Order: sequence, then structure tokens, then C-alpha cells
Amino acid sequence: MNITEYIRQTTSLAERGVQATIDLLNEGATIPFIARYRKERTGGLDEVQITDIRDAKKAYEEILARQKTILKAIEEQGKLTPELQDKITATFYSQQLEDLYLPFKQKKLTKGEKARKAGLEPLAKMIMSQRGGEPEAMAERFLKGDIMDIDEALQGARDIMAEWMNENAALRDRLRETFRRKGVLQSKLAKGKEEEAITYKDYFDFSEPLYRIASHRFLAISRAEKEKLLKVKIDVPSDEVQRIMHRFFVKGNDGCAQQVIKACKEAYSRLLSSSIENEILGEIKEKADKEALKVFSENLRQLLLAPPVGAKRVLAIDPGYRTGCKVVVVDEKGDLQTNATIFPHPPQKEKAAAQSKIAQLVEAYKVEVIAIGDGTAGRETEAFIKSVKFKHDLQVFVVREDGASIYSASSIARKEFPQYDVTVRGAVSIGRRLMDPLAELVKIDPKSLGVGSYQHEVNQTFLKGALDDVVVSCVNNVGVDLNTASPYLLQYVSGLGPTLAENIVAYRAENGAFKSREDLKKVSRLGDKAFEQAAGFLRVRDGVEPLDNSSIHPEQYALVKQLAKKQNLAVKDLIGNDSVIDSLLKESKEEEYSLKDILKELKKPVRDPRSQAKVFEFDPRLKSINDLVEGMQVPGIINNVTAFGAFVNIGIKENGLIHKSNMGDRYVDDPSTVVRLHQHVLVSIMEVDHKRGRIGLKLSQAL
Repeated sequence: MNITEYIRQTTSLAERGVQATIDLLNEGATIPFIARYRKERTGGLDEVQITDIRDAKKAYEEILARQKTILKAIEEQGKLTPELQDKITATFYSQQLEDLYLPFKQKKLTKGEKARKAGLEPLAKMIMSQRGGEPEAMAERFLKGDIMDIDEALQGARDIMAEWMNENAALRDRLRETFRRKGVLQSKLAKGKEEEAITYKDYFDFSEPLYRIASHRFLAISRAEKEKLLKVKIDVPSDEVQRIMHRFFVKGNDGCAQQVIKACKEAYSRLLSSSIENEILGEIKEKADKEALKVFSENLRQLLLAPPVGAKRVLAIDPGYRTGCKVVVVDEKGDLQTNATIFPHPPQKEKAAAQSKIAQLVEAYKVEVIAIGDGTAGRETEAFIKSVKFKHDLQVFVVREDGASIYSASSIARKEFPQYDVTVRGAVSIGRRLMDPLAELVKIDPKSLGVGSYQHEVNQTFLKGALDDVVVSCVNNVGVDLNTASPYLLQYVSGLGPTLAENIVAYRAENGAFKSREDLKKVSRLGDKAFEQAAGFLRVRDGVEPLDNSSIHPEQYALVKQLAKKQNLAVKDLIGNDSVIDSLLKESKEEEYSLKDILKELKKPVRDPRSQAKVFEFDPRLKSINDLVEGMQVPGIINNVTAFGAFVNIGIKENGLIHKSNMGDRYVDDPSTVVRLHQHVLVSIMEVDHKRGRIGLKLSQAL
């Protein structure tokens, strides 16, 4: 099977798009570049489809590499036949490939191997053939050396037969299917762990068919098992397993058949059971990981694309009690202007002095908005700020703090603010997040941003890859200002990376602002390929070429100028000319993907795909979980979306959960189709579990 056919089968995409994408990837093109600027070649494939092709391409290449490794290993043993080679090279499913290799794997000194060394393999073959005769009489001929009696000889023969059964690829495949259809996942509380495992109370005596178990339940059980709080196994009807094995190996009802039946039981209990169970648990884990990664990725996308307030002067506060609230002011560019510490809360309670200081900073630095971290003392600090009398109206925002402490202790933060401690850096990060969440959050490992409930349970390599893909997608979707972006943001631009990002910043520092995209070609080590991949995603405001401040690629400028000339307009007069552009859009053909994109960009140039930030206020009655009353309606902010529902910050320490069954009158399969991260909602209190700190909510209204 060639790579194109394999990817077509894996992705169900058309051959034209698959082959074009493979070629482009091999040429070094990035996913954002292919999705936006090579639609004619791919037939309009989007980023998700191109990512699927890339992943399938990688899987195909890994399978080819594994085939070569297996063929070499078997050949070195002198056991590679043309028939076996054909089977291996024709197999593109990992489990089937490993099944073919299993009989040739180098093993430890197993029971079967010991029996072979004792000369019992001919006896095993005679019994396994079941051509008549008494096995005891057969065994007498093999009593020599360490084999002293008939029972010992027969046991050795069964050990060999059990290994043959274990290595039978067709049987293993059939048993896997039986596990998938009939297997039941069971979990039991580990002895003496009642108190420690209270979080997992729902799984103390739990069972559910494998084919029905939801990914979040499986990941929760996996976490508890890893913490040694639960014992987990798959239960499969043993009589059905034995029926299957008998159909494979038992040919009659004589003495030899009885020995084969015993070997079947031993093969399953000693070898196949645990092996197949581990494989199936691995399958379920992989499926659960993929579903969880979709949720994590979507949450991260919404987090990165959270509404910015834009270039404004911000007073940011990292709240605290005993150590005080760290206050900073950052200007429109995000540069730190000043910092201070106030103590409006217990134990100091210096409220008047704190009010005076805040009012003074707001006036002195012409502050436009205030950002308050949502961590410890966040609600109290918000109430305190609203008690300050300012000379002009100020918007007050509560900002999600996840990852701020990670950033403040990072090498990036130390490089940006070498003379300040972690508290100042954390407050600056809070302020910058409000201004432009994307530009600030790219400095933090996505795993530290709290985008999922079971991040540590999923495959960490896959998690990093998936979340990195989201960061790249978001950065290139929004676009980057070439003259203001940090190297940490620039490195995610298509075709760049850390080295070229640093070189761009160094060029900017030495030569001043870029006047055009063409100036990029003067940057050290930034060649034609990097320029091709990156240019369309970089913006130059107020440059010599008006199209440089758009998502239109320089390779398309000639087409834009031709369009303008036909309309007797200068390019700058075509930009934003709705009537002319609408007319051109009507005339464009369905397959003219790039032309349509160009015209849409000309109609709304420099459009930020993100919405505008909105001020939100919690219910002032709520200070702790003890203030909640069933039936009460309160406002909240969605701060995590999972496969089973959404968690909501209602202004107290504990988050509430809207289970997907409480998201509306209709059945909801995917909560992300109903709610999104950062969404303002009105919820009803349905249930309060004080002991476990759990709050059940019902979605009343999206605000």
C-alpha cells in the first residue's frame, strides 16, 4: 500500500487533496501556510484536514520503519521466508504487525523454552496434531535428563503448546474482538483507602461495558489506579473465551484433545489474558486520550483567542492577603512603568492607604482599565477596587491567573524583568493578558494553562504536539505585528522558529521598525522559503505598501493590483470599497479559493478575528460555598469545558459543574456545542455537597 492510499483510507479525504498536501509537506510548507495560501492545490482543505494528513503520513512512515526493523530481526535469525516477508510488508496495522513478529521475538527463559531445551517440542507437536494415541504413552519416550516422570513431560508439552497458542495471530485478533464486545471494566476500592480515595467514590464498586465507557470516566479510573486507590481489571466471560480457543485448536475428544484443552486454559490464564487485557486497555486509553485532546485543544484555542482590550494603559493587581497585593502599571506596549505593594486585606487592613495609592497611580499614569487576578483574595480585591473613588470611569476586569506563577519563575520572565522578583512579573503577566491574551500566553507551556481535567493522564507527547498545533494555529490565524511582537510570539509564525524570531527582533533593534514585508529578506538567515511561509502572517502597520497590513500574501500583490487597475482604482482605494468588492465576489467562481480570500480581506482589512472583552461582575452575596442556596440563580464564567460538562467560576473558591444533562431541554452529546471557555452565563444552584466541595449547576442563560 502506498502512502497516498494509506492516508486516503485513514482520513477518507480525496486523493487530489491528499497527494497535494503530501507534496507540500515534503517541500517544507507549514499547515497554516497550506491551509491559507495553497487552497487551489489541495481543493480547499482546512487546517484540521491537513493536520490529519500530516499525522497519517507520520504514522505510515513509522509503520514502514517498524516493518524494516522486524524484517531485519527475523532475517538475522535465518527464519525469514518469502511468504512471511509478504505478510509483513502488506500489514499496516500495528497490532497485526506485532502479532506476526511475536513468535520471533527474543524471549526470556520461559516455561516453554525450558521444555524445548529438555527436548519436549516433538512431544508437543504429536499431542497438538491430535492424530490418535495416548499422550501418556507418547510421553514415556521423553523421560530423560531432568524429565523424571510422565506428568512432568506432559506439563512441559502443554507449556510449549500454550506459547504456540499465545503466538497465534488469528486467535489474538479474535480474542481482542471478544474483549471489545463482551469485556466489562471493573474497579474496586483498594483496601484501607476509603478516606484517601473519597474523590473517586463513584468508582469504589464500578462496572461498565468497555464499548460504552466514556473517556473522562476511564481517565478518572486510570488516575485513581495510578495513585493505587483503585484496583482495575477487565472481566470477560471465560466460557466464551474457551469456546473460541477450542474452535481454533481442539479436534476431538481423545486423550490428546484433553491435553490441548488443558493447554488452552493455561495459555489463557498465564499468557493471553493479561496480554490481551493490557492491549485493550491501551486501545481504550488511546481513544480516551484522543477525545480528551480534542477537548483540551478546543479549550486552549478559546483561551488563546480570548477577547483582548487592546493597547491601553493597564493597572494590574496580583491579589494576596498576608504578603499584600502586588500592583503594577503597564503602558500601551505592555512595558512596565511602576510597581507597588498595598495591604487592604487582613491581617494589615491598611485600606485607606491602599485606596490612596491606587487612586494616585491611576491618575499619574492615566490608567484606562484595571486587571485583577482571579486567585486567592481576588473577589475581595475586586470589591476593594470598586470602593476607590476615581476621577473618571474605569473598567475593572477579573483575569484568569492559570500559569502566571509558571511564567513569573521562567527564564523568559527573568530575561524580560531581570531586576524584579516573581511577584512583579506575575502582576505584569496579568495585565498583559488582559491587553492581548494570545501574545502573553504563548510564553507559557500550554499544559500549565489549566485547559483540561485529566492532562496528566493522557500521553504527554501527544498532548504537547496537539497543544503546540493549537498555539501555531491561533497565532497565524490572528496575525502578528512585525514591529511590536516579542520573539516568543514570532517563533510560532509559520516558517520561523526561535532562531529567526530572535534575528527579527535583533534586526528591529539595530535598524528600527520594518517599513515593509520585503525588509524581512534583510534579516540574517531568513531565506526565500522562510519568507514564503511567514510573510502573509506578519503585519506592517503604516508601511510603504498598504497590503503589508493584511493577510494577503506578497505573491498575490500583482493580482490585487490587476483587480484595482480593472476598476480604475488605486490599491488603497480598493481596500474597504464594499460595493466594488461585493461585485467582484459575485463574479468569482466557486473553485477560486484564493481570490475569494483576497476579496474578503480587502473588504475588512486588519480585522481581528477575536471579539472585544466584556466586563463581568459576580453576585456580591457570594463569599463562600456556605452562601449557596438550592434554587438560587447567579452569574458565572465558564472556565473549563470537558466531555461531560462545564465548570463555572461563580466567584467562590469552588467551581460549580453544569453536567451536560443540565445544559438545556434537548440531549447534549458535546458540551462545547453549547458553551465555550470565558462565556458569561447565568446558572441555577441545583445541589451543594459541602463535604466534597461539589456544586451542581443548571444552565439558565448565556449572557
